[in-house]
Amino acid sequence: MSWPALYAQLVGANRHSTSLGKIWLSVLFIFRVMVLVVAAESVWGDEQSDFTCNTLQPGCENVCYDQFFPVSHIRLWCLQLVFVSTPTLLVAMYVAYRNHSDKKRLLQGSGRAGFLSSKGQEEDLETLKRRRLPIAGALWWTYACSLVCRLLFEGGFMYALYVVYDGFQMPRLVQCDQWPCPNLVDCFISRPTEKTIFTVFMATASSICMVLNMAELAYLVAKAVTSSLRSNEERKKCKKSSRERTHNKTTHVSLVST
Repeated sequence: MSWPALYAQLVGANRHSTSLGKIWLSVLFIFRVMVLVVAAESVWGDEQSDFTCNTLQPGCENVCYDQFFPVSHIRLWCLQLVFVSTPTLLVAMYVAYRNHSDKKRLLQGSGRAGFLSSKGQEEDLETLKRRRLPIAGALWWTYACSLVCRLLFEGGFMYALYVVYDGFQMPRLVQCDQWPCPNLVDCFISRPTEKTIFTVFMATASSICMVLNMAELAYLVAKAVTSSLRSNEERKKCKKSSRERTHNKTTHVSLVST
């Protein structure tokens, strides 16, 4: 799969995110995608060919391998990264929709005005393309939903990895008695210590991303609550000042009439 294309899409959407979102993207691609592409794939490249069992029964090794490795670590991590990155594209889709609507409104307004120069119109369109939307209103809900989806996908894939492989530690020896194995046979996994280190590292990086997502979600909620409280206070102050002005006018009129 093309990781640079995915990175370009995520960077475009990440322009409208918070600082924690930018840190999350850096952790995702430096500590997960880069490690997966550069090192992890070579470690698991010999996974099935070096899985040996102490039997010559045809098909026994394949059946035992399928029993203990129903899904490859590499493919599971690739699926996890794709699913975790996909919710960010919701933000990109909403930003593209907003830019398209504003661009259409700008072109219609300039067409009605008739006096806007082509150079000024190009500058306005370029500013519209490069602007950073504030995380408020519909964009806040879209961004918050994307964070929740990220957390669900991260937690779901980590749970699946733990359940499928019975933990994050790779055993040196596994025993299999599946048909067509003649009896209980011993099977040996290549480089179990190295694979355990990579598995723990990827699980730790996934946990760090989950912590960043939870912190960013808490920040957005706190910011929204603070903004709502501030707007309520300003509304109360406006109402109070309008009442005072009305009261002062009434008092002034009564004094003048007397």
